[in-house]
Amino acid sequence: MILIKNAKILPMTGRKIEFGYIIVQDGKIQQFGRDVDVQAEKDFDRVIDAHGGYVLPGYIDAHCHVGMWEDGVNWEGSDGNEATDPVTPQLKAIDGIFFQDNSFKEAKEAGITTCVTGPGSANVIGGWFAAVKTLHGTPDEMILNDCIAMKMAFGENPKRVYGTQNKYPSTRMGTAAIIRENLLKAQEYQGKINDAEKNSESKKPDLNVKYESLAKVLDGRLLVKAHAHRQDDIITAIRIAREFNLRITIEHGTEGYLIPELMKKANFGVIAGPIICERSKIELRNLSP
Repeated sequence: MILIKNAKILPMTGRKIEFGYIIVQDGKIQQFGRDVDVQAEKDFDRVIDAHGGYVLPGYIDAHCHVGMWEDGVNWEGSDGNEATDPVTPQLKAIDGIFFQDNSFKEAKEAGITTCVTGPGSANVIGGWFAAVKTLHGTPDEMILNDCIAMKMAFGENPKRVYGTQNKYPSTRMGTAAIIRENLLKAQEYQGKINDAEKNSESKKPDLNVKYESLAKVLDGRLLVKAHAHRQDDIITAIRIAREFNLRITIEHGTEGYLIPELMKKANFGVIAGPIICERSKIELRNLSP
């Protein structure tokens, strides 16, 4: 066992603990409290004196692309966007993450112990995000949840990627229509499966891996990470979520502060960020300082 003593502890709940201790066993926190309550130091394999330093829970980066674009590598390590089809819900981030990437080490050194990483926003429906630990190890040791959320993208990126190729979608209308069309088809697909399970005379549809993935979103098992910067894109994401009764979080939400009452009424979570970045495209022009 390891004892960390004489620390200022900022727990997830409750007040800061001055002169606190933490007991770690088998790599996990077993107990924490005030130093006066701790057992004899001789019972521990290692004692660390924090000398009044702060000890905080590990940070969670709720939206990133760590490992999807390898550090310092070009196309060879670019695995974040399968930009050949705007609808790819069957893709899994864990099949594209480079788990030995330097960014995991750097994230851990910055205090981030868990990150939710996955596809970029080239595609309208991009695939599954994964929750992974930043500790160095094998993929199986690092993966916490291989399918934690489905990525959908509104705004500039899909229309830029496909519109410049004279492909669908080239407008925001097209992006929204693609999402609705595929959710409706997934509903129909799941309905046929349900009918076949209840009625032996009903034919089960052929396997469709896209609709199998979207079915998990439609039945509420998993949420949607809705990439949206501009207020009209945020509103479109909320509208579609209500139409299909989806669980969503608004990712980025750059102009969310311009529609506070609507955001409050919608009651969806917002994953804000990046916090510090340049206004690199039109939809970031109202990025708040």
